[in-house]
Amino acid sequence: MQFLDISPEALVALGAQKHDQYRDAQPFPSIWFDDFFKETALRQVLAEFPELGQNGKDEVHYTNPNEAKYASKGEYKFGPTGRQLMHFLNSQPFLEFLQNLTGIQETLIPDPYFEGGGYHQIKPGGFLKVHVDFHKHKMMDLDRRVNVLVYLNEDWKEEYGGHFELWEKDMSKCAVRIAPLFNRMAIFSTTDFSWHGHPDALTCPPERSRRSLALYYYTNGRPASEVSEANRKRITTTFAARKGQDSARMTVFNNLVNLANDLLPPIVVKAIKRFRKQ
Repeated sequence: MQFLDISPEALVALGAQKHDQYRDAQPFPSIWFDDFFKETALRQVLAEFPELGQNGKDEVHYTNPNEAKYASKGEYKFGPTGRQLMHFLNSQPFLEFLQNLTGIQETLIPDPYFEGGGYHQIKPGGFLKVHVDFHKHKMMDLDRRVNVLVYLNEDWKEEYGGHFELWEKDMSKCAVRIAPLFNRMAIFSTTDFSWHGHPDALTCPPERSRRSLALYYYTNGRPASEVSEANRKRITTTFAARKGQDSARMTVFNNLVNLANDLLPPIVVKAIKRFRKQ
């Protein structure tokens, strides 16, 4: 299925045209596009999107003080059109678009395992606190550099919440709020200071949920300025409480996780943080 109204060559050129905007964005390199994909194709992806949490196979339920969300595991939950779209987003033209957009010098590598990515669903009351992402792919030992998020929420109202927030590097305040509207794609670079999340509980009606596609891109090596030596091999997400806005329970939980990060192998810490799996 054709997902774009432009040619592969035009897509690659678009990345170069938007590079300065991406590079200069605050609080860290990022951009979003509206109506990027053909509506008919994206609606078919939405029609195939499964209700996560109904069957424990090939999905994960994250529930702890930092997150209350569902995610697919691998690609076995993808429908036919969803699988085609995800494979397109891992294809040469899209990778070249990202390469031009971000200006990353190292060759971008897609993740065929969709580690942490794929279909994401947050239900009423759910959230994802402000965090920076894991830096190393646990199977491929590659460096995580770019996130792409595609939102699938038609007729989404402001009062539902669910905004994607980009926070200042010192976690002093939210700098950008992006509503998760249908056919909106957000892209940003992942480093030690790319704090982001959906930190406030979702307030949509019971029959609604926040649905998105998440894809992550890697390189073999990265600039030393992006990640501290201590965090370079971290395969777990790092969360931070917002001053005066998040619970003491979250702070205690994260202090314990940080202590575990210092004392235990990363894979053990990841198991602790993934409090429950379905």
